[in-house]
Amino acid sequence: MILAGDIGGTKTELALFDRQGGRLHLVREARFPSQSFPSLLAIVHQFFAGRPADALEAACFGVAGPVIDGRAITTNLPWRVDERALAREIPVPRARLLNDLEAMAWGVMSLPPTDFATIQPGTPRMGNMALVAAGTGLGEALMIWDGARHIVVPSEGGHVDFAPRDDREVGLLAFLRKDLGRVSVERILSGPGVFHIYRYLRSAGRLLEPDWLRRDIAAGDPSAVVGKAGIEGTDPVCVETVEIFASVYGAVAGDVALTTLAAGGVYLGGGIAPKLRAKLEDGTFVRAFRDKGRMATMLEGYPVRLCLNDRAPLLGAAHMAAGLPSRS
Repeated sequence: MILAGDIGGTKTELALFDRQGGRLHLVREARFPSQSFPSLLAIVHQFFAGRPADALEAACFGVAGPVIDGRAITTNLPWRVDERALAREIPVPRARLLNDLEAMAWGVMSLPPTDFATIQPGTPRMGNMALVAAGTGLGEALMIWDGARHIVVPSEGGHVDFAPRDDREVGLLAFLRKDLGRVSVERILSGPGVFHIYRYLRSAGRLLEPDWLRRDIAAGDPSAVVGKAGIEGTDPVCVETVEIFASVYGAVAGDVALTTLAAGGVYLGGGIAPKLRAKLEDGTFVRAFRDKGRMATMLEGYPVRLCLNDRAPLLGAAHMAAGLPSRS
């Protein structure tokens, strides 16, 4: 049996896979609210609910945060995770931690074409690829072509500085600096980022917030409420919020494509993009993606695809667990 996990700031998903004939078959899976547990190990124990894990041959977990020497301090959780300690305490003969976007990238490369929506067709070719995923935070991973296969390289590119491109975005930067000091791209391209953009636009005082929207924001997830209203067109400020989000997403994805020379394609992942699919497909994203001066023509040829399968990180972790070498 293979144990795989996708550990995020909002939710943790665990799954057991059975290896049969060179393929992995899902046995069972469960989702847990990450913030309700003191550690990843506590979630693993809950997943097994007292049942022994003797049949496990390997485990792999994608973790939201940098993984260095088999250890991770999660970015949006107060957890310290050590793959050697996990192997000992689960117990399992082999365990590995991956950055969550590294796991997602391996998963993306294993999915069929039907699990993607095309944002820009481009000209498909063999070469480097990149993954940019907005969710609880912003993650990035590189899939580097070595002439025979793709090798996934993790990244913390979501924490680079936000670079505004027009007066509206300059105002957004100034607004967020008052609250946050330094403003990274993740402060905008993330779940909390949607509401940051909305607060900035409301601060201009051009339109009053309708009562129904104020009630919905107070009662639920503010960013989800704003995003839904923006896509449905029920409030003009929410519509503008989604417009800015999609444009910044396109600009950042274009920057990553340039940095990586991602001729093989750029993939969009995470939980937000599928919910904003209509906006990503209306041209706003692509215009910002291509708006790179002399490099615009090159970027027109780069395919951009939206991953619709939210199990990609889990599947990537499972595939990596199945191929884990023994540790000395």
